[in-house]
Amino acid sequence: MITGVRHTGIVVKDIDAALEFWVNVLEFEVLSNQIETGKFIDNLLGLDSVTVQTIKLIAKDKTMIELLHFKSHSRDNLWDGTPYSKGLTHVALNTLDIVEVTKRMSNLGFFPFNVHETSPDGKFKVCYVQAFEGLLIELVETLTS
Repeated sequence: MITGVRHTGIVVKDIDAALEFWVNVLEFEVLSNQIETGKFIDNLLGLDSVTVQTIKLIAKDKTMIELLHFKSHSRDNLWDGTPYSKGLTHVALNTLDIVEVTKRMSNLGFFPFNVHETSPDGKFKVCYVQAFEGLLIELVETLTS
């Protein structure tokens, strides 16, 4: 039985810029920042001599994002079905103020694909932004009636 989502893992090429983006723009907090190496991580990923920096970030609602930067086994290609390939389709984030978040993102050159669309049932305002390293972020604001 699944009890919830533990975290979303995102492999990035530039860990410092990714950390800046997730912490300073999207206001996640750093929960842990470590270098992982050894038999456990080698076996988990099916690779030899892995060295990966993992940074766990947490949102106000306790949602967790894990940034991974491989110091070994670096890849520039897009997703190819391995836990160390770059990226994923998108991360959906809840926000209290979609206009404010997209304004902060726009100040850094990350612009929404669309105007903030209201869902057909009128309950949500939603937009996609292509953000850091091409990651699509879906911003969702719950509207009060």
